[in-house]
Amino acid sequence: MTLRMYGTAWCGDCHRAKAWLDGANISYEFLDIESDDALRDRAVALNDGFQRVPVLEFDDGSVLVEPTNEQLAAKLVS
Repeated sequence: MTLRMYGTAWCGDCHRAKAWLDGANISYEFLDIESDDALRDRAVALNDGFQRVPVLEFDDGSVLVEPTNEQLAAKLVS
């Protein structure tokens, strides 16, 4: 599975989601939206025009925005 996380270095929810993914041994690509305008624009587009992070984009086309640990588990742990 390919998982892309759009976020920022200062975002508490990004840190929490990264810690959960690391603890569950799930690989992901962290994309810093502050360093790249195109990444920021993609994250906003995935989030229906809202500027909230983290935005997690899955290879099946689904998206989670500011997911809780429980939402991550439901999506990723089978």
